[in-house]
Amino acid sequence: MSKYLDDIMNYNQSFVEQKKYEPYLTSKFPDKKIVILTCMDTRLIELLPASMNIKNGDVKIIKAAGAMVSTPFGGIMRSIIVAIHALGAEEVFVIGHYDCGMSHVNTEKIREKFIETGIKEETLMTLKHSGLDIDRWLKGFDEVTESVRSSVKLIRNHPLVPNIPVHGLVIDPETGHLDIIEKGSSSS
Repeated sequence: MSKYLDDIMNYNQSFVEQKKYEPYLTSKFPDKKIVILTCMDTRLIELLPASMNIKNGDVKIIKAAGAMVSTPFGGIMRSIIVAIHALGAEEVFVIGHYDCGMSHVNTEKIREKFIETGIKEETLMTLKHSGLDIDRWLKGFDEVTESVRSSVKLIRNHPLVPNIPVHGLVIDPETGHLDIIEKGSSSS
């Protein structure tokens, strides 16, 4: 049973009836022609756009744990490529943040949570025998700047990414201050 669904649906009904959506009307194409990959951290939901002078409709934002691109042909890269080729993005920003939960992830504790929430040990063994190294798959990073550099490099060198600027930044989740880690102008 959901703790939140009924409240959300009740609010949503009044939101639509009162036309509170009107200030958010825009097209699917980013006005500033930017795609941002950032972390799913709750502190960044409003802080990141505010710190970059971004409003609704300006950019495409992709959120993933740690703002990491861990594989060249997964969903994150697919989203970046679609933003570029189908939606007109002309620059990519990878924006990690200090104090990220993906730094020093304890995969053993996550495994314990799997069991606590009812996932059977047999399921984990089946995944292992199917070739999934759960520890590697869940692994975060030790240093956010190196993680950002790694993601930027993967994007820049992807065979389906054209010669466009790919930047790497790190944001302070308390102040919104941005540090440039990689200032990119082309594939390398």
